[in-house]
Amino acid sequence: MSGWLIIAGLGPGDEALVTDEVRAVLDEATDIVGYIPYVKRVAPRDGLTLHASDNRVELDRATHALEMAQAGKRVVVVSSGDPGVFAMASAVFEAMETGPKEWLDLDIRVLPGITAMLAAAAHIGAPLGHDFAAINLSDNLKPWELIEHRLRMAARGGFAMAFYNPRSKSRPHQFGIALDILREELGPHTLISFAKSVTKPEEEITTVTLGEATEEMADMRTMVIVGSRGTKRIGRWVYTPRSAS
Repeated sequence: MSGWLIIAGLGPGDEALVTDEVRAVLDEATDIVGYIPYVKRVAPRDGLTLHASDNRVELDRATHALEMAQAGKRVVVVSSGDPGVFAMASAVFEAMETGPKEWLDLDIRVLPGITAMLAAAAHIGAPLGHDFAAINLSDNLKPWELIEHRLRMAARGGFAMAFYNPRSKSRPHQFGIALDILREELGPHTLISFAKSVTKPEEEITTVTLGEATEEMADMRTMVIVGSRGTKRIGRWVYTPRSAS
């Protein structure tokens, strides 16, 4: 049997947003590899083995998937959103870099998905309508000092910003520090939107100013989008004009 490895995005949560291309490879797969809650989104069936693991073992997960593909399995590595945005695609290629040269000859494909950032932006309006930056606020894989620097530079550069992993139980106060930095750089009147559980039945969208924002408004289920100085609110919608400076 000829094996392959596909790195696929399952979208932000609503099953209607999983692409037909991804559904097709899930139907063909012999093995699904991924973080526990993402693997749970794949329905069990005969001939399919589910390999769920913790979120802090990305390279081990990628190595396991590559080994199974080399052995002839049809493997799908799943991520939420898009696999190339703070997700498993980069981990697979990082594992390949230090693995056997034979892995370079494997049939490997990356299938895009709808990111939480883009789904949240669509439900907010068009806050990313001009130049923007996507920043992961988790300091698990990079130092907090670097995150602070990037926040300041993005704000000074006039970018709207989308934040992944804004606030967790293990680092509850860092998002408050981020808000202080943003208020310092952008002032209190810049708009900030919180999209919690985006595309799911319990979705909640809140838009306030930076002066009104508090750290408790965000958790790990929340996508945070900060406007630039040119971002505007019209009714319940928020948008950044394409002509914004």
